[in-house]
Amino acid sequence: MEPLNHIERRAVSALALIFGLRMFGLFLVLPVLALYADGLPGATPLVVGLALGVYGLTQAIFQIPFGRLSDRFGRKGLITFGLLLFALGSVVSAEAATVPGIIAGRALQGAGAIAAVVLALLADLTREQQRIKATALVGGMIGVAFLTALMGGSVLEGLIGVPGLFYLAAFAALVVMPVLWWGVPTPLHSGNLVYSRRRGDWSSVFSSRHLLRLDFGVFVQHLSLMALFVAVPPALVDVLGLGSPDHWRVYVPVLVTSVVAMLPLLLLSMRSGKSYTAFRVALSLMLVSAALLAWAAGQGWGLVGGLVIFFTGFNLLEALLPSLVSRVAPSQLKGTALGVYNTCQFAGVFVGGAVGGVIFGHFGSVGVFLLMGSLLALWWIVVLLGDVPELMNSVTVYLEDIPAAQFEDRIAALRQLPGVYDVTVLAGQNMVYLKVSPSGFHNASLADVAGVSVR
Repeated sequence: MEPLNHIERRAVSALALIFGLRMFGLFLVLPVLALYADGLPGATPLVVGLALGVYGLTQAIFQIPFGRLSDRFGRKGLITFGLLLFALGSVVSAEAATVPGIIAGRALQGAGAIAAVVLALLADLTREQQRIKATALVGGMIGVAFLTALMGGSVLEGLIGVPGLFYLAAFAALVVMPVLWWGVPTPLHSGNLVYSRRRGDWSSVFSSRHLLRLDFGVFVQHLSLMALFVAVPPALVDVLGLGSPDHWRVYVPVLVTSVVAMLPLLLLSMRSGKSYTAFRVALSLMLVSAALLAWAAGQGWGLVGGLVIFFTGFNLLEALLPSLVSRVAPSQLKGTALGVYNTCQFAGVFVGGAVGGVIFGHFGSVGVFLLMGSLLALWWIVVLLGDVPELMNSVTVYLEDIPAAQFEDRIAALRQLPGVYDVTVLAGQNMVYLKVSPSGFHNASLADVAGVSVR
């Protein structure tokens, strides 16, 4: 298996740290927020669900504008602005004494919608066939943040309260800014793209059936996650007799076991032609988990077993889906495509929290798990009936002491090679990524272009 090059290693490690610390701040409150908000004035199942899910609504609203602007003006400035908004929203939530105040702060947190921009920057700086590995490493850091936050949030809540957790979230968002500006390589303007054979316009993102299937899927995936966290904390109290500070005793072994179970499937996904196979297996696992939870969540083994299966599939999809989107989307529209994808993701977060709260209030946890299962079954049918897109690869080309006057000619020659769709230049690195069709491109054709080499 080909390793990451030095640019990819630097980009992945820095962006993983940025994404991981920001998500750590977000996840800190997830296991305790529902129970905390339920004790504040004006709490009902609906408004508690809104406090959990409104973050996803504002994320959904701002993902496309952030992604689109980053395609035009660069990634780092948009990421910085989003981190500042997240920190401000965290402070507002910390100071809130009512559920509406928490809802306002969570909405402001979500307005810092940088997920699409971070993933687009990661895609700018990595090759197509390394994309699953890169997103898996970033996803692994998010998994570590998730695990640490669920354990630490439950413990720290007893020491500093939920407001203190929100202040920690603000600190985590601010501390990663130096890593962004000094640790992440800077792409060459506007998403790093210099030339593309498939220019198109941004509306093509909404007409691609492959992208639309992935967008619908991530909506269902994160709706299921947020609905799960409406139903599971009360179930841990009622079924296992665990108070809020002790919920980590379930979350930690569940998440560790799910990561171990996921690894063989993740390795399968990195093999040529196996990405969609792993994708379908992960979706099937989530569907099985919803069925098990609906059937046996009232018993300890069913609750814990369902959570292990759920997070095995969920964590694998977290690595696979953004990689598939970035490989299917045109390079000059990666930020826009990932903006739409993340809009659907966080719309799922909002709907899962709001609708999950309503369903839980009327039908209990079984109703929530049946809702999850129905939507996951619909997604499974959509995937089963759809065709598999051709996933592009990348070839790394090095420019060998080419005079500036001849640079444009060399790029134009690379652009015209059979099977080449995009030519991406990395600023200051003397390196070019070719986005190529696995069936239409052959390395031997590079011999026709003088002054370039493949290492």
